[in-house]
Amino acid sequence: MNSNTLPDIHEQLVHARRSIRAYRSDPVPEALLQQLLRVARQAPSGGNLQPGHFTLVQGRLRDALTQALLADWQGGVPEKEDYSYFPRPMPMALRKRQVASAQALYGALGVAREDRAGRDAQFARNYRFFDAPVALVITIDSRFGAGGYMDLGMALHGLQLAAAARGLGSCAIGALASYPDTVRRVLGLPASEHIVCGMALGWPNEDAPVNRTQTTRAPLHEYYRVLGE
Repeated sequence: MNSNTLPDIHEQLVHARRSIRAYRSDPVPEALLQQLLRVARQAPSGGNLQPGHFTLVQGRLRDALTQALLADWQGGVPEKEDYSYFPRPMPMALRKRQVASAQALYGALGVAREDRAGRDAQFARNYRFFDAPVALVITIDSRFGAGGYMDLGMALHGLQLAAAARGLGSCAIGALASYPDTVRRVLGLPASEHIVCGMALGWPNEDAPVNRTQTTRAPLHEYYRVLGE
């Protein structure tokens, strides 16, 4: 049998993975979390430098971090990222994707576009790590350039796929990068550690409407081209 006709478990996993924003309260065993991180660390990296650190935040410290971030956001403290996340200004083609993603999320929740309070309440859940049993803060040495972020991104995807393979859900949280000084202050991290993102991880609440969010991907012709003969 041609290997191309065999079911590709990895491909199925990639297509099945989605951002999970509601979790059961069941804890994730520490041994399982460590195994997932070991799998993530198998990602390729330039010079095998393996950039990035994963910090598990729990208990009162996690509560303190959430409260500090919510105070910044609700108080209108200006955002100050360690790195540029989105292009500025946002090209219209990308803006359309961003809007479609928001429509998918709030549509699943039944939150109308004009419902500012409902949208704010959902966004605030970023800073509570969506009440997941595992709250991770991902950082990178400030001396790394763009290549280091690329390599760390592959490790993050590896972590999410490893989690999905074991029935766990995850959601990367870019909103954490908006207030890096606050994250460093609360967690006691040095200025040399740039805040990349957060990550929620745990067992999905399959009954939660938010977890029915469906986003689309660009068609092949928008990002694939062939040059030469």
